[in-house]
Amino acid sequence: QVQFVESGGDLVQAGGSLRLSCAVSGITFSSNDMGWYRQAPGKQRELVASISRFGNTYYAEFAKGRFTISRDNTKNIVYLRMNSLKPEDTAVFYCNVPSQYGGSFVRYNWGQGTQVTVSS
Repeated sequence: QVQFVESGGDLVQAGGSLRLSCAVSGITFSSNDMGWYRQAPGKQRELVASISRFGNTYYAEFAKGRFTISRDNTKNIVYLRMNSLKPEDTAVFYCNVPSQYGGSFVRYNWGQGTQVTVSS
């Protein structure tokens, strides 16, 4: 059974930083690409960033220069470091394995996510 346990979300002021963590079990972590996604209230879930099993990274335009995705294959954890947070970053953040279709399509059921709230 594949599980994603996201943590690290919090209420922060605009301009602040957070580091999200996602512990993954039930798959061979090091053999899989990983992605961070977010869903803001009233909006569809979207891809934030991804990291391949080789360490290659991709960022959505809004994340470039502010967010950094990384992974620790010894701990089966994927991280998302977020700097210069904006109120529009307020969302529930999730991790998952990207599907071959790209975008917000993923291979497994979603975890519970972690809430990030950015106050102005």
